[in-house]
Amino acid sequence: MQKETVVIHSGGMDSSLCLAQAIQIHGREKVLSLTFSYNQRHCLEMQRAEQICKDWKVDHAVLDLSCLNQITENSLTRHGMKIEKRKGEPPNTLVVGRNGLMARIGAIQANSLGASSIVMGVIEVESANSGYRDCSRKYMDQMQEILRVDLADSQFEIKTPLVFMTKVETLEWGSRLGVLPYLLENTVTCYQGIDRLGCQECPACQLRNEGIREFVKRHPEFEFSYRSASV
Repeated sequence: MQKETVVIHSGGMDSSLCLAQAIQIHGREKVLSLTFSYNQRHCLEMQRAEQICKDWKVDHAVLDLSCLNQITENSLTRHGMKIEKRKGEPPNTLVVGRNGLMARIGAIQANSLGASSIVMGVIEVESANSGYRDCSRKYMDQMQEILRVDLADSQFEIKTPLVFMTKVETLEWGSRLGVLPYLLENTVTCYQGIDRLGCQECPACQLRNEGIREFVKRHPEFEFSYRSASV
């Protein structure tokens, strides 16, 4: 099964946008969607990733990273912990080293399939607003250099097409790709695993819903099933 790229695909809005772009660039038969299972609260996101790949006719694989729950304590994998965000600190949903680990394993998978890149939906607004220190392009540049050594491939890339966008800019991009209506209905971003508007309290929901409100202001004609509740 030869591929040209592997998309690290959670089933959320941002990674699904990256998957849509990869399909347009490479063709669906040359793309692998790779999802990680690590005992995350939002397991519904994983189910949506599987469904999106069925709908878009893209190969999909799931790898087990449940060991993360054994070696780091956070409210994303410890379901009994309350989700909290204290001023001046990252939220306790931060899974230490998660994106770096996913990038490394995704790159190994890509290399085994003959692919020269992985795609990740990281966005620096998450780093700035949520304290997720592994969501910056600087972080990914450093990881990319290590992976080029690991894989003996000086051209290997970690692509992060959304990294410098705001949330509303990602929605604009989804609209241009022609997938925004589908993704608003079928992706899950909420840390509690609630679809559409989500819990409206966790940092992920707040960023997504703020972007939706701004998008609706710019495009009052745009319709989706929960539009009236989102504004």
